[in-house]
Amino acid sequence: MPTLTTSPAPGDLSPAATAGTAERDGRRRGFRRERLVQALFLAPAALFLLLFFGYPVVKNVVMSLQEYTTRTFFTGEAPWVGMANYATAAGSSLFAPAMLNTAMFTLGSIAGQFVIGLALASFFKRRFPLSGFLRSMLLLPWLLPLIVSSATWRSILDQDSGILNAFLRNLGLIQEPVPWLTSPSVALLAVVLVNIWVGIPFNVTLLYGGLQEIPEELYEAGAVDGATGWKAFWHITWPNLRPVVSVVLVLGVVYTLKVLDIILGLTNGGPANATQTLAVRSYQESFVNFQFGVGAAFSNILILISLVFAVVYLRMNRRAVDE
Repeated sequence: MPTLTTSPAPGDLSPAATAGTAERDGRRRGFRRERLVQALFLAPAALFLLLFFGYPVVKNVVMSLQEYTTRTFFTGEAPWVGMANYATAAGSSLFAPAMLNTAMFTLGSIAGQFVIGLALASFFKRRFPLSGFLRSMLLLPWLLPLIVSSATWRSILDQDSGILNAFLRNLGLIQEPVPWLTSPSVALLAVVLVNIWVGIPFNVTLLYGGLQEIPEELYEAGAVDGATGWKAFWHITWPNLRPVVSVVLVLGVVYTLKVLDIILGLTNGGPANATQTLAVRSYQESFVNFQFGVGAAFSNILILISLVFAVVYLRMNRRAVDE
């Protein structure tokens, strides 16, 4: 005959089973307490992001769908206009030049900053006297307020009294002073060069840290197999530095797209709109023309471009790593 089995009553549990149950309950309570502590530590950062990043982005999107002008501050009325502000922004005669200038400014700045930053990071990886002092001096452009940097460079690039033209003339490289900030054909190049100078410390700092994390044993093993010089860089340095490069490029593009201080301080978007970018158009529509809805539309276009670039680049880089 089959034997019937019954589960023991709570009072019939052995001391070992009781101890095991108590231990599991204790671990569960400890896990919950740990998660609560983690949530409490994350709460201030999450609140900060919601207040100072989330709310402005949402407010900007809402504003771009309204007729938001100076009258709104007095009446409190901002009628909904749908996508009219975006149509106004895209239909502006300066939209296409601003898009082109934004692309040229971003590509030129990122290429210059990254190439020079990587070269300097590789140079400072070697130990030599005063290397620490020189690295700290490289941070100077990063520490100065951008408006101070732009004012300094404005005096350096001045056509008549600027030190750069005087230096080039003494070297015999130019015969007539170059109108760096007043010629439509040269002004964008001058702004790009200044922005490269500002961004070099950021690139050097991150890339130097990435280079320091690459074990020296890899180079020693590569040297045995004949991988030295450029071969060592291409087969050892670059693959190990790729995650840092991804961060540098993504952050560099995002920061460069929204550069405003340098352009306003140097050229104010001129001459003849030669240095107009989407960031400058957003500023001028909002705080010069007081069309805050149209200015918000320009800034949202910038945010969308940054988001698309970041997603596409990171996916392409992840695919390359997987392969």
